[in-house]
Amino acid sequence: MARTKINRSLPIVSKPDYERALAATRASRMDWWKKARFGMFIHYGLYSVLGRHEWVQVQENIPPKEYEKLAGRFAPKPGCCREWAKLAKEAGMKYMVLTTRHHEGFSLWNSKINPYNSMNACGRDIVREFVDACREFDLKVGLYFSLMDWHHPDGGICAFDTAARERFLEYTELLCTELLTNYGQIDVLYYDSYSPMTTWEGWDSLGRNQRLRALQPGLIINDRSGLDEDYTTPEGSIYACEREWEACMTFNGLSWGYVDSRQAVNFSHSPQQIITMLTTCAAGAGNLLLNIGPAPDGSVPAEAFEPLRTVGRWLEVNGDAIYGIRRKNSGIGMNALTAVTMDSRYIYGVNHTWPYGGELGIGGWMEAPESVTLMDGTPVEFEHRGHRIILKNLPEDPPDKIAGITVFKLALDHDPAYVYGSYYPQVHRGEIFAEELL
Repeated sequence: MARTKINRSLPIVSKPDYERALAATRASRMDWWKKARFGMFIHYGLYSVLGRHEWVQVQENIPPKEYEKLAGRFAPKPGCCREWAKLAKEAGMKYMVLTTRHHEGFSLWNSKINPYNSMNACGRDIVREFVDACREFDLKVGLYFSLMDWHHPDGGICAFDTAARERFLEYTELLCTELLTNYGQIDVLYYDSYSPMTTWEGWDSLGRNQRLRALQPGLIINDRSGLDEDYTTPEGSIYACEREWEACMTFNGLSWGYVDSRQAVNFSHSPQQIITMLTTCAAGAGNLLLNIGPAPDGSVPAEAFEPLRTVGRWLEVNGDAIYGIRRKNSGIGMNALTAVTMDSRYIYGVNHTWPYGGELGIGGWMEAPESVTLMDGTPVEFEHRGHRIILKNLPEDPPDKIAGITVFKLALDHDPAYVYGSYYPQVHRGEIFAEELL
């Protein structure tokens, strides 16, 4: 393991200069990320042992000395990281992000800076195993790091004690330096929870991030250290942002960490719900980072396997409607039950429920597409009628037999002339047409 130290000799530029330098390299650094669209978040730590939420230490007001004893019960099974990565690959995910150190302050690596770590607890460097597993399955590597720390003695007083702040900032950067020097190329640094300091100045994020980027020039960093950095991270909800964005979502709406599978299964996402989330992200040119909270022994929760594998099978057929989507859907629609993603040549209509009766209307289109097909190339008969496209003679049951979510692929040589609600001035967004309904 490399000796960890901070390179204080590196010149630190101003915030505007730093942001200009990031902007100049962002497209090349984030090219893979913008093509990926789908990743796996892993929340694993001492809280997994109790299985009562990742904030159990604070929410149940467990005294620090009592909570520390959980380290003696931390016993991940051999190969657990490989199990995560294998499932991520089967699900069609392209990268993974691991909570290397959550708010509880327990490091999942062989840290020389923080003795409260997995190597001392169970003789395992989980970060090393995770990185190796990601590389085995050709997944990009993301490391989550919580700035907030409930265990370090300076973690709670650094906001108002200058000496404590200096010590804690040094400690924080040394930990990050370990992560970015001991495991080869790291693709994403995912910060979280910059508290109790509430500004980038308080955290010295400008200086720290410049020094960390010098260790990993291709690194992508999120916006949770108080600086905009490379992308923003809506949590628990999905909405398109003006800049690059990634929605992080739990698997069950209950907890990021492990909760009992027998109970969590009733709250867990179905394949159809996951595909809907993923399509919504792709329509806004964003990513979905979907979390699982492994069991105390590191096992993937039983309720996650089949939904994720089903999504992976669906993506094998329909991945062009998700991966590599670079354009936000600029308001072009189809109907109330079909989501729309776009690339430079095609518009994809992801149909969530199948239209019984053999026809499906697509409203607002002022001209006909060149062609309409299913994703396997099967032609779909259509008629352009007024301001609508009518898909005709559709089969009785959805062609997609994997998840029941069929994608229509519309070919165009330019963006379609499209008007939302063209016959209805109450909701119109463009020219109102006087023609009678056709």
